[in-house]
Amino acid sequence: MKNFQAALDYLYDSLPMFHRIGPAAYKDSLNNTLALDELYGHPHRKFPALHVAGTNGKGSVSHMLASVLQSAGYRTGLYTSPHLKDFRERIRINGRMIPKGVVTRWLGEFRKKNKCAGLSPSFFELTVAMAFDYFAGEKVDIAVVEVGLGGRLDSTNIITPEVSVVTNISYDHQSLLGNTLQKIAAEKAGIIKRGVPVVISQWQPEVAAVFQQKAEEMEAPLHFAGQEYVTAYGLLDPEGKQVFNFRKNNLPVYPNLKVDLAGNYQRLNVPAVLKTVELLREKGWNIPISAVYAGLACAARQTGLMGRWQVIGHNPLIICDTAHNEDGIRQVVQQLNQMAFKKLHILFGMVSDKAPAPVLALLPAEAVYYFTKANIPRALDEKQLKEQASPFGLKGNTYSSVPEAFIAARAAAGPKDLIFAGGSNFVVAEIL
Repeated sequence: MKNFQAALDYLYDSLPMFHRIGPAAYKDSLNNTLALDELYGHPHRKFPALHVAGTNGKGSVSHMLASVLQSAGYRTGLYTSPHLKDFRERIRINGRMIPKGVVTRWLGEFRKKNKCAGLSPSFFELTVAMAFDYFAGEKVDIAVVEVGLGGRLDSTNIITPEVSVVTNISYDHQSLLGNTLQKIAAEKAGIIKRGVPVVISQWQPEVAAVFQQKAEEMEAPLHFAGQEYVTAYGLLDPEGKQVFNFRKNNLPVYPNLKVDLAGNYQRLNVPAVLKTVELLREKGWNIPISAVYAGLACAARQTGLMGRWQVIGHNPLIICDTAHNEDGIRQVVQQLNQMAFKKLHILFGMVSDKAPAPVLALLPAEAVYYFTKANIPRALDEKQLKEQASPFGLKGNTYSSVPEAFIAARAAAGPKDLIFAGGSNFVVAEIL
């Protein structure tokens, strides 16, 4: 590899990449992952880890856990996907992205190794191998590893973690994971390992039995965090941080707990973090209460998390969020309904391999829409998106690019208006 750009070109142009081309890049076995792991001397065995799956919330939970562990003094690896602006967002240690030189050298060495091995990995499989090898080489104390898609067949699922965590279960990637919540939950439950405690962030009656059955089969202690750590609501402090007051066994715990990740939906994610910390303490990890407060108060800043109810402008207020499925958009709309503004402008784009109707049905008809298309092969054509939105009373114009739509929204919005951008990770990435 000549340089970092050449390394990126190899990653993006030579390897199947799910987030750009969709299901065609999905591998339904762990064969490549296991072969890569062997090629690099099983690096995942050289550091303890936490494993986080789920439909929505797994990125937020992963970043919050990493921030808490970092605040406790542990050298903490963090593997997440997808990235928004820079490939290196996927692989971090103590919030710092993997250096460009490391990526370049690692890929160059892989190509040499692979002349004999003859592997044909996907983008995600190779990225996971890079992350695990980097974490092992840098001797992290612990790594927080977010599942890419599903769980059972995800490339990250070769680890045996300290704790397995599963967040919200909702409809997404049905063509790959199943068309019922129970089937989707079963794929997520595939990360549960024998004897390893598992934390489920929410009690969802439709899928609770799936996790109970799998945990029993694997003799894994099961905890529904949302039933143990309960909060009715959160407030905003003058700095814009959410303030929660949790109760456990009807007694106050973590009073005035501040979280710098905005979005009302974080109240559903924080219990998973608190329960996981509790279980880590039982295993001997030294995580003082002060580290929980410090880690959650600056999770976004310490880990570099972006795109979760992120305010990127004022007068007019501009907010972006990566929610892109039915449950995620429902949470976004609920929060929009609680906000004060003169007029709502929604810049919206989706990918073509997902059914748009369930999402479009949730969006407010009174908003002005800017239907657009991200610059990826998977993007749904903006004219088709507008056509499919019409039966739901959603009206607006079409724009062939996200920057064009953003310029139009900003030009049309008054200082007391609100612009929301979302519908796809890729729309948010281009806005940022």
